[in-house]
Amino acid sequence: MKILRNHISGLLTIEPSVFEDDRGYFIESFNKLAFKEVTGVDVDFVQDNESMSNKGVLRGLHFQVPPYAQDKLVRVVRGSVIDVAVDLRHNSPTFGEYAKVYLSEKNKKQFFVPKGFAHGFVVLEDQTIFSYKCSDFYHRDSERSLKWNDPAIGINWEIDAPILSQKDRETEYSLEDFTSTFLV
Repeated sequence: MKILRNHISGLLTIEPSVFEDDRGYFIESFNKLAFKEVTGVDVDFVQDNESMSNKGVLRGLHFQVPPYAQDKLVRVVRGSVIDVAVDLRHNSPTFGEYAKVYLSEKNKKQFFVPKGFAHGFVVLEDQTIFSYKCSDFYHRDSERSLKWNDPAIGINWEIDAPILSQKDRETEYSLEDFTSTFLV
């Protein structure tokens, strides 16, 4: 596996080893020992989630606050997305900055998003299947959302009119609203 470090500390793009032949391909999508050895991150994933979305759907920007904050390891099983993480760590020199990664079934890249980041993605192809491992369980009362189009962050989603859930359309929090009570 190959690790690409990002300009924002803690975010990692992972290129797994892919073994291809005339039958297809094989990848080891996660190995705790190898992940720790290569990244230096010791994480225990306790929940796997999967979503299927069509082109133009935008999901995010979501996160959970402590004590239920989550590390996430995300990847695309089918289709493609633009995946985004926003740094919400109060004492971070990159607070409020974002990183963007293209994930697809073809490039098989994964994106590690640690605690302290809001996370979201926009779907580039119909019937895209998105998979994510989480280090803590979903906890409704700890869930928060950041406005997907917050001008203080300025994410270029590369789409004009995304399809949003009611929850994401009604998100009230912008970067300016955040205090240390929301952050890791």
